[in-house]
Amino acid sequence: MSIPHLHPDTIEQVKQRVDIVDVISEHVVLRKRGKDFTGLCPFHDDKSPSFSVSPTKQFYYCFSCGAGGNAIKFVMEIGKQSFGDVVLELANRYQVPVKTLEPAQRQELQRQISLREQLYEVLAITAKFFEHALRQPSGEGAIAYLKTQRRLSDETIQHFQLGYAPGGWQTLYGYLVDHKRYPVELIEQAGLIVPRQAGQGSGHYDRFRDRLIIPIHDLQGRVIGFGGRSLGDEQPKYLNSPETELFDKGKTLFALDKARAAIAKTDKAVVVEGYFDVIALHAVNITNVVASMGTALSLAQVRSLIRYTESKQIIFNFDGDSAGNKAAERAIGEVSDLAYQGEVKLRILNLPEGKDPDDFLKTQSAEVYQSLLDHAPLWLDWQIQRTLEGADLNQADQFQQSTQAIVKLLGDLPNATLRTHYIHRCAELLSYGNPHLTMQLEADLRTQVRGQRWHGRSQKWQRPGDRTLQEEAEAQLLRLYLLLSEYRSFIRESLDERDLDFSLAHHRFFWQQMMNIEEMELHNPKELIDQLQDRCAEYPDKLAYIYHLIQLDEKTKRDVLRARW
Repeated sequence: MSIPHLHPDTIEQVKQRVDIVDVISEHVVLRKRGKDFTGLCPFHDDKSPSFSVSPTKQFYYCFSCGAGGNAIKFVMEIGKQSFGDVVLELANRYQVPVKTLEPAQRQELQRQISLREQLYEVLAITAKFFEHALRQPSGEGAIAYLKTQRRLSDETIQHFQLGYAPGGWQTLYGYLVDHKRYPVELIEQAGLIVPRQAGQGSGHYDRFRDRLIIPIHDLQGRVIGFGGRSLGDEQPKYLNSPETELFDKGKTLFALDKARAAIAKTDKAVVVEGYFDVIALHAVNITNVVASMGTALSLAQVRSLIRYTESKQIIFNFDGDSAGNKAAERAIGEVSDLAYQGEVKLRILNLPEGKDPDDFLKTQSAEVYQSLLDHAPLWLDWQIQRTLEGADLNQADQFQQSTQAIVKLLGDLPNATLRTHYIHRCAELLSYGNPHLTMQLEADLRTQVRGQRWHGRSQKWQRPGDRTLQEEAEAQLLRLYLLLSEYRSFIRESLDERDLDFSLAHHRFFWQQMMNIEEMELHNPKELIDQLQDRCAEYPDKLAYIYHLIQLDEKTKRDVLRARW
């Protein structure tokens, strides 16, 4: 929107009133260091704290990327907002009166900035209405549900501002429009009422009717939407506010306003599926817990979480049933790239008997849950366990399927040391701990994982039938050199004496790599092949053409060995 020119006095008052630590700490975990604060810079991929905030100077600066400025500049950069929008936002937050250069523009300015404030106001009033209704005779069923089935105390009910939406088609409508005199359009924009469809008459009806109400807050603790749970058989069981000017389901995490301090303190965030899982855990003082909005966890939500942890550790504790496992798989899919690269330290917790946290805490203590949380497996271990779960590895087809799935998982690991660890671990699992079989499987898995990594980078595998006779002859010579160390000097001398070179570029490349490695005096064929595989992984454009030279089938090995005689 177009913002009229702000009066310099307003801008100056905002600069004086704003607390830069307060503003930045909503986006960055800040640690006190002397008189200043430090944290990870939100403007670049910061691995160690290089971002400094000075409360005395009201200034921030990153020693790595050079970003710096005052609180207004920070909000502009982090939210991609204009100067005028940010000043107005901070003026409202710090209760600075807004003046413009021309008094005549004030009315237009107030109209433009008031929509969001009116929405905040009507949602706050609605939350109070629902809270009040919970304590009325019509809310007896809802309060009984909370105290009996959910076992929540009055303190917890009040802390989360839980409420009740009375039955009736226009109960809330009548309160807000007829009694409070709010415009119908504003109530609709807040997502509280729904226009009747054609053929159903004119007017609107309440979105939430005869439902338990869970308010959803932003980071400042302002109500931006609601979740409603049916108390009977009405579907859907859970109904959320629609997308509005204030509420974006894909970017919002339930209870992050209440959890972020604990997330920063414990240096880990726990993500659960449901509102009541969050509420039950907070009720037993496990408060570093949030939930998504009934949709698949998004990358934006994960990124908002890891702002508050230095270790970037997130634990998914979704329901242990098949639906919960699928939700975990989807969530992992969203962040797998970050997890593979180590930008998110992801763990998965499945509670015993497939329970969710709320049900689990009805029979177990908070200490037991916390212990399980502390020992939650890394996401890749969980994925591997899921792959092998229920598989009969004595059946050839199931063994092959399980192996292929594991190879695909491990092939995406960028760290060679980590790949080695998991290849060894998976070989043990697949062989049921048989030492001899473990060694064989480990070698096979290593070969397949390398192939998987290369396959993803090359367009196709070449088949022997695709190669010309000349190419096949050159390939055979290279294989002889690779496998029969006693003939290497003879092959080198023969090529040098006749001033011969390989005719194909990928063969010349392969030969050069072997010559470079030969300077290391590796005579053992296996050591030479291992070195070649690692080196060639750096050249994905060549791999499709030389893969068959390194990964030899039994027939090719026999053909090479016959060359001795």
